[in-house]
Amino acid sequence: MVKKNISDCMNKQERSVYNKINYQRIKVQNDNFLCGIYYMIIDKSHSKGDLVDIINDLNLPIVHSHQDNKKDLQIKFQECMKQNFKIKKNFYGIENKEQLITYLSNNNPKKTLSIKEKQGVMMICKKIIHYCKNNYDLNLSSYDSIKDIEDDMDYIKQFGDIPSCRRCCKLINKDYKFNNKNFKPLISPQTQKILDEKKINKTVYCYNLSIKREKIEVSFD
Repeated sequence: MVKKNISDCMNKQERSVYNKINYQRIKVQNDNFLCGIYYMIIDKSHSKGDLVDIINDLNLPIVHSHQDNKKDLQIKFQECMKQNFKIKKNFYGIENKEQLITYLSNNNPKKTLSIKEKQGVMMICKKIIHYCKNNYDLNLSSYDSIKDIEDDMDYIKQFGDIPSCRRCCKLINKDYKFNNKNFKPLISPQTQKILDEKKINKTVYCYNLSIKREKIEVSFD
């Protein structure tokens, strides 16, 4: 059975009205989409430095200067979204304009903590590392239960940009009592890029072995 479009069952006048309504519907959808692009709100968690990094890493057609503040950059981002451009392969995983808008409008994965908040996180890290160094013995730790450790790990794993938090995840994942869990630190794209670069720099390549033979004179007095 061949399916027919609605417009196939209409006369010329009805089809004309239908096309106009359909056109208006599509236009409204497009206008709403463009409105989201042109007037997107960049989440306050993205600093001026973060926006500059995105411009450079994605090779966006945005000209900026040191005098630009965050509001200036937001306006330039909005103007940029009206253009057609290609996004360079990047560590953010952003491939198109829609993904860029989503990334900027959401909370920055690179979490910035206040001094007091970071001190609290570091205190938890010290407690967990102490537990791990004492052979994962709960009696030798300041914890009352495994559930308390699990709760602390669920909290600090979201701060994967902090080295101590990554270390805690690595150590606690070796504890058999948490075999059914895998604490994976949440690392921002910026920090992950730095870690990858350090890993590459630490790699030592040995291409060949050079052997040199020469005479050695030894004299005895």
